[in-house]
Amino acid sequence: MLLNLTAVYGLRAMATLAGLGPGESLNAAELSARTGVPQQYLSKVMRKLVVARLVRSQRGHGGGFSLQQPKARIRIADVLRAIDLDLGGGSCAFGYAACDPDNPCPLHPLWTRLQAGLDAWTCGSTLADVDPTLPARSRRRS
Repeated sequence: MLLNLTAVYGLRAMATLAGLGPGESLNAAELSARTGVPQQYLSKVMRKLVVARLVRSQRGHGGGFSLQQPKARIRIADVLRAIDLDLGGGSCAFGYAACDPDNPCPLHPLWTRLQAGLDAWTCGSTLADVDPTLPARSRRRS
């Protein structure tokens, strides 16, 4: 998987919040239960999303988390950037300090295509693309 666990958890949380109706919110325990993310880990992820102004947090009775912006304005790239995931180009599959067309590694042409596809997906997809009618499945393995 190209995404680390924090990125996957952040996307789970944001997809869940994107499925809420207007004025609805979820407290940390409910969000944890719906996403399958441990509550302590989830609180760290949510803090980053609140700081990035993608999520609103309301304390107290009746409070919880909700999207701060319309879901059509929140790109997957925004979510990943908020949780400090660097999907940036320029990294080299061989670990070279500088891998570019003038100083390519053997994987440069393939790596460049992968990066372009990832950029297109993260910048071209928003939370409006999430399908809230699809239920989260049980994470138990058979």
